[in-house]
Amino acid sequence: MRNSICNFSEIKPLKKVLMHRPGEEFLNLTPNTLDRLLFDDIPYLKIAQQEHDAYANALRAEGVEVVYLTDLAAEALEAGGRTVRKKFLEQFIVEAGVTSPKIAKHCFDFLNAIKDTRDLVRKCIAGIDISELKKLGSVSGFYATRDTGKMIIDPIPNILFQRDPMATVGHGATLHKMWAVTRTRESIFAEYIFKYHPFYDDVKLYYDRTEPYSIEGGDIQVLSPEVVAIGISQRTEPDAIANFAKNLFKDKNNAFKYVLAIDIPDERSFMHLDTVMTQVDVDKFAVQDAIMDISTIYELTPGRGGEIEIVEIHQSLQKVLEKYLHLNKVELIKCGNGKRIDAEREQWSDGVNLLCIKPGVVVAYDRNFVTNQTLRKHGIRVIEIPSSELSRGRGGSHCMSMALVREEA
Repeated sequence: MRNSICNFSEIKPLKKVLMHRPGEEFLNLTPNTLDRLLFDDIPYLKIAQQEHDAYANALRAEGVEVVYLTDLAAEALEAGGRTVRKKFLEQFIVEAGVTSPKIAKHCFDFLNAIKDTRDLVRKCIAGIDISELKKLGSVSGFYATRDTGKMIIDPIPNILFQRDPMATVGHGATLHKMWAVTRTRESIFAEYIFKYHPFYDDVKLYYDRTEPYSIEGGDIQVLSPEVVAIGISQRTEPDAIANFAKNLFKDKNNAFKYVLAIDIPDERSFMHLDTVMTQVDVDKFAVQDAIMDISTIYELTPGRGGEIEIVEIHQSLQKVLEKYLHLNKVELIKCGNGKRIDAEREQWSDGVNLLCIKPGVVVAYDRNFVTNQTLRKHGIRVIEIPSSELSRGRGGSHCMSMALVREEA
């Protein structure tokens, strides 16, 4: 078995990570479409790319291999040949909500004419404006009366956050049914990577995007070779967690014993578990103050006949982490050093959404200076990256990355 995926921890030394460098999808954001596309602001693309490059270079400087979604998706389509390329485009156009057969054909012809596969993937992410079809003369008559500037296929700006459409767990992965319709297409790229990429086509899936219940990767944290924590949130349903746990426990190649389902409030500031809690060292977690009051946590363990047993845990988050990680004491480091105004401001720009590169070393936005200084006082080395534009998307270094390989215990 190749074990192209290896992720049994949030903190073990990171060897390989998946990211998406922002592209023209940001240029197709407008004030009128922000709500529909679940984006809070319009980043300046040039600076956002510079900031993202700085993030990638900071990881490389620590010995981490950075791979990009556009490259892996393009390699998968190329490996599959013309038949797979055709299947992908037809599926993508349907999932983009194009219902008119004639417009769908125009979109297919337009995309299929793009020879370079990486450019094709980038264009799918960027979206299609009707004016682009008009320039090629592919739309005429009745269909040409549609407004120039109208997006026939919406951009996918949230694909910047590679933590969400998929997650790596042990030697396998989860492929997600996204909560919002506008984000559905984000996981289609990983679907084709796991089906057709010659290096990843053997990856075992513990959840599939065709399942009926939504789940997103920002809620999934692999805390140890025994424990996976998942947030029950606005975007991750309890039934999804139960199905994931069943599939995970069936795999004898892993030794996972527990899935901890943490019920977090259905609020914008608690969008995913990683917006309010990430592990930064063996015995340290960066947290948003409000999560410390959470008392509803469930333990999922293997039961008889392939079913799972679910038990409610009546302990604080800190006590639960200490018990399941076999630690005498877990330190919870508060966003904004626990000061309300600082915490609220820096929580808005993902002060505790941190990627741990190795125990005690994290990547953070430079703008969250109070939280970063607090982390340093607790012995954490903080690598700061510029964040004026990336932070507009409401996701930090943890959101923008998906660990593919970490050093095993």
